Amino acid sequence: MHRLKKMLPQGVKNLYHLAQAVLANVIYGFPSRRLKVIGITGTNGKTTTTQMVAAILEEAGKKIAVASTINFKIGVEDRFNETKFTTLSPFAVQKFIKRAVEEECEYLVLETSSHSLDQHRVWGVEYKTAVMTNVTREHLDYHKTMATYRRAKLKLFQSAAVAIVNADMENPEEFLKLGNEQKITYGIRSQADVRAENVELVAGGSHFLVDGAAFKLNLLGDFNIENALAAICVGISEKITLVTCAQALEKIKGVAGRLESIPNKKGLNIIVDFALTPDALDKLYALVKRIKAGGKVIAVFGACGERDRGKRPIMGETVSRYADHVIITNEDPYSEDPQSIIDEVAGGVKSKIAGENFWKILDRREAIRKALALAKAGDFVLVTGKGHEKTMSVATGRIPWNDKEVILEELEKMP
Repeated sequence: MHRLKKMLPQGVKNLYHLAQAVLANVIYGFPSRRLKVIGITGTNGKTTTTQMVAAILEEAGKKIAVASTINFKIGVEDRFNETKFTTLSPFAVQKFIKRAVEEECEYLVLETSSHSLDQHRVWGVEYKTAVMTNVTREHLDYHKTMATYRRAKLKLFQSAAVAIVNADMENPEEFLKLGNEQKITYGIRSQADVRAENVELVAGGSHFLVDGAAFKLNLLGDFNIENALAAICVGISEKITLVTCAQALEKIKGVAGRLESIPNKKGLNIIVDFALTPDALDKLYALVKRIKAGGKVIAVFGACGERDRGKRPIMGETVSRYADHVIITNEDPYSEDPQSIIDEVAGGVKSKIAGENFWKILDRREAIRKALALAKAGDFVLVTGKGHEKTMSVATGRIPWNDKEVILEELEKMP
């Protein structure tokens, strides 16, 4: 059955998804028509932006539902997303929206993937607001070209009343050309409608101004300022004051698996992050280079199986450009040979010597143990690609795995 599904053209499979979506909407009564749906899409930053939008709406006293890569929330009930999918099947999506309506939520913040848009899994969802974080190389195993990838994301904007777009991304005008009633751009470097000014990096975060209002963000990096600006734009579109937006964003201390710092007694700067694209890795390591004062950077990462193979050597080159020590390891191989994936990532590594400052270690726990053994007080250990996830997908199914838990376990074993 699995082999037959793989043989079917994607267009045929998409018709199946569309039929499911139509049926799900009929069964559940087109529930999205009874609340305000805010869709968040983009290659990187979707999950953090989703959490920020949710925080702003709740700070404003709104009852909300959230469906994201990391969680499903309705009112005060909040549960972990164990599916490893950003956007679920049509029936699961519509069932969730129906329940949000029954619980009298006014808003749904729905993290929306390009796959779900292309496959009609969110057909029937009436988005009031569409938010674009950015589009960089990812999912070309599925979309084949960047042009088709961008077109898939453009579907989110076709019927939304409000379009919110990152003016600092490549070709933002492509997502501003439709007949949306309201269009808002945001950015740091561009002359956007909503712009971060007087940006100042501080310990553990950043300060900036938006139209004279002061914002304090407990998250590092320009990319997190961009995520915050996207969320602020949603607030503005919903007539929420900048003061309320600032209060909400200041309360966010972190997002699980996103630039998450792991506490330890050894003086190490250990960071777990979900970064799994060349662009996300470049931004993460550039940030670390910017904030570190001395010390080495030790990288532990890999690449996902059954996904865009072309990005693998690019990821290897990107990380090797910044890190002092590079350790490539296993990461959700699915049915692919994990060693072959590691070798393809390693093919891009530059200016490193095997056994001296570069290792290929198949066992992810052993790779993390090696990184911690190499590290001294003041060094940075970056473990990327798994983030918040609690399982690893291998040929036989899923096995329990969480980077943060493994790091803490290995730290306990160290003298």
